[in-house]
Amino acid sequence: MEGAFTEKDSYAQHFSPKDYMERYYSFHPGQEDKKLAFSLKTLHKAFHSGGLKGDTLIDIGSGPSIYQLLSACECFQEIIATDYTDQNREEMQRWLRKEPGAFDWSPVVKYVCELEGDREKWAQKEEKLRRAIKQVLKCDVTQPNPLAPVSLPPADCLLSTMCLEAACKDLPTYRSAMKNISSLLKPNGHLVLFAMLKGTWYTVGQHRFSDLYLDLKSVEEALEEADFDIEWLEMASMKSPRASYDGQKVCLLVAQKH
Repeated sequence: MEGAFTEKDSYAQHFSPKDYMERYYSFHPGQEDKKLAFSLKTLHKAFHSGGLKGDTLIDIGSGPSIYQLLSACECFQEIIATDYTDQNREEMQRWLRKEPGAFDWSPVVKYVCELEGDREKWAQKEEKLRRAIKQVLKCDVTQPNPLAPVSLPPADCLLSTMCLEAACKDLPTYRSAMKNISSLLKPNGHLVLFAMLKGTWYTVGQHRFSDLYLDLKSVEEALEEADFDIEWLEMASMKSPRASYDGQKVCLLVAQKH
């Protein structure tokens, strides 16, 4: 639980999208990162359970990543990606525009397509996701309207993968951020949350960034305060193979807003 909180300015100055993706999302069949494989499998399960469908999904704290949206794009017509830093949003735009030098997500896409039953449809999956992502917006979960000054109609679903624990310095801020993002969701809408538990830091390149230490009870209490009921969750023990983070567990849960 030691270590200084990483302020917003540090993300703007030191967070390298390319270092981040190469460290955590370079996917090699047979030796894949267990955390990535767990997240892809549980996201597939969440979005193919039949209960998550609708017009609009907002992804809170997308980073430069698209892996978390590969299953979601089968269930929602429109996806709004969001992130705090300019460089992460620009990196995602680079992939959307198919620019030279954009990160190669195809090994991850093929893995998800294999989960769906047809590994060979990966190119169609990429194009489907590109069509689905309608906007890439700035997001600050510590603000009452995280997307300010933009105001959107309430979404059918929210997705957030390891964002809040990085953005929040303490548990009161975490609980407040959960309420802030809840304001973007329709009543009876769903939140799909992927969280790192019992961690305090992670690295990107040569830089270390803080993680808020969370246990499952802390997450459950924050969700309850924000008027969510957990429908199901899966948890797994996790250890970084390259000392990239000190989190001990990950969990993915689906919760419904009252």
